[in-house]
Amino acid sequence: MTDLGLHVSIDAIGNIVGTWEVGSGAPVMTGSHIDTVKTGGKYDGNYGVLAGLEVIETCQQLGIAPQRPLAVAIFTDEEGARFAPDMLGSLVYVGGMSVEEALDIRAIDGPRLGDELERIGYAGSIPCPQPSPHAFVELHIEQGPILESRNIRIGAVTGVQGISWTEVTIIGQSNHAGTTPMNLRRDPVVACSEIGKFVHDLALRYSGNQVCTVGKIDIHPNLVNVVPSQVVMTLDVRNTDEGLLQQAEAEISRFIVQMAERENLVINTRTLSRFEPVVFDTRVIDIIANHASSQGNSVDYLPSGAGHDAQMLARVCPTAMIFTQSQNGLSHNPAEYTSPEDLEAGANVLLATMLTLCETSFD
Repeated sequence: MTDLGLHVSIDAIGNIVGTWEVGSGAPVMTGSHIDTVKTGGKYDGNYGVLAGLEVIETCQQLGIAPQRPLAVAIFTDEEGARFAPDMLGSLVYVGGMSVEEALDIRAIDGPRLGDELERIGYAGSIPCPQPSPHAFVELHIEQGPILESRNIRIGAVTGVQGISWTEVTIIGQSNHAGTTPMNLRRDPVVACSEIGKFVHDLALRYSGNQVCTVGKIDIHPNLVNVVPSQVVMTLDVRNTDEGLLQQAEAEISRFIVQMAERENLVINTRTLSRFEPVVFDTRVIDIIANHASSQGNSVDYLPSGAGHDAQMLARVCPTAMIFTQSQNGLSHNPAEYTSPEDLEAGANVLLATMLTLCETSFD
């Protein structure tokens, strides 16, 4: 960012924004994130940040003078894997959560977010929320198989699925695995396995865009010859339809209560993250699709199954996303891959889209 002559700021939650101070008015912003999950690949998030910087460098090299400033954001904690909820940095950026509340969030391994930002040197001084951009567009790999299966190069993203994350703590009675009769056990693993099967079957029953995942299971004491005393599991439930998402949540909640009664267990739940589905601005979507098509790309419209910082920016300004193919639909996986040709195509669409947004009035 500094090599490109950008004005770089770091806010109180650690978001980094580099702004090319040309033109006038509020900036047209792009960006994404550079945090990852433990099993992540190298394209998720990073692609959108690097492509945004490439857009500015290309404009500078070609002597293109945008009518508005161009900004590239690197948002803190998009994944939410250590500090829930996900998209935390962009949520604070737009005023959806106070800085104070966010800084007090505890990681799954204990440390406080504010202390960790201080430790790594990214506790900035710029207050949040920050001023709204003129428009926001995020370039990202799809992280799914749809574009590749349809042989489509560019996706014009219509919105983002609603997301519901729940931590389920199941408390039973630890006991000897050999001497405790089956009918006298209070085994939390039984409930854990049945809850996992229930949410899997629920997603198949709802079909459409409904997905459910058991992503994390911790068993205590986790010994071969001991009936466990406790299981902590996470549920990730998503749908593009808020009504269906609420219906799924209610069904799962009822089933958890039934399991607690049937197996004589104590089951507690805690919401880790909950965001309603987001519909992107049709004007920005159409600009993306038109540029993708005019540049010779095949293009299609699709919702995002994953959460993204763009869904937070959509609260404060016209917003949409550009997708490129993910080979074999893989993401959050070291084998994550997008071809150089697709990466270049996406960056070219981003360039044209940002320049058009500079000239577009949304009044």
